Amino acid sequence: MANISLQDIKTLRERLGTGMVDTKKALEEAEGDIEKAVEILRLKGAKGNAKRADRSTSEGLIAAAQGSDYTTLIELACETDFVAKNERFIALAETVLQAVHAAGASNVQEALAAPAEGGTVASTIDDAAAIIGEKVELRQVAKVSGDNVEVYLHRTSQDLPPQIGVAVAYTGGDKDVARSVAQHISFANPPYLSKEDVPAEEVDRERELVREISLSEGKPESQLEKIVEGRLGAFFKQVALLEQEYAKDPKFTVGKVLEDAGITVTAFVRFKVGA
Repeated sequence: MANISLQDIKTLRERLGTGMVDTKKALEEAEGDIEKAVEILRLKGAKGNAKRADRSTSEGLIAAAQGSDYTTLIELACETDFVAKNERFIALAETVLQAVHAAGASNVQEALAAPAEGGTVASTIDDAAAIIGEKVELRQVAKVSGDNVEVYLHRTSQDLPPQIGVAVAYTGGDKDVARSVAQHISFANPPYLSKEDVPAEEVDRERELVREISLSEGKPESQLEKIVEGRLGAFFKQVALLEQEYAKDPKFTVGKVLEDAGITVTAFVRFKVGA
């Protein structure tokens, strides 16, 4: 049996992101031949992909690619933070991102079918997962178009790749304010751009809820409608970007900041790993 050194194991683990035990066994089977061990791990991993199908992927990264016509945002997910920060996984994310962006895909289904490395994005991910030894999935994809698009990627931990990504499409020329608003979105997580965008059924549900709460608090009937509308205003401040208090200066709403800067936000997307 070949003498397998800790350095050999470390080298292969850093290259593939595989577990200690599996890496050592593959090297032993390959009698110390690293390239042969890579193929052993690939074959073993391919058989294990189906078994990993039901596992949860709560780690991963967010990545973005910008072009002249549109910006692509993706979430590539894995099982552990060890893999999320591994160079092989990060390189896979870049390969997937560029393939998805080149194809102009706007959703996961289109993205998985996009050509990549002689196959598709789906097969590229499967091949990588077979070597890495974890479930890897393309969980979210967005295509954001506009006159201008500002991207902000946020690291929640310094030793991990970006965990939150925001793309803001806007008209106007103040790039610094657009970036600041993208940072605000990463923190505040508004689901809608304006209060007009909130679905009517959601507004009606909230209106009924605050009405019931107001009645249970003994609010006078004559003041009920005013109280309900006031509380609805607080609800809109939670869910609509333009109504929110600006994170950098809560004296102003985001809408006011954008207006003063001569910017109109036309769309935005926010991804968070595992969300």
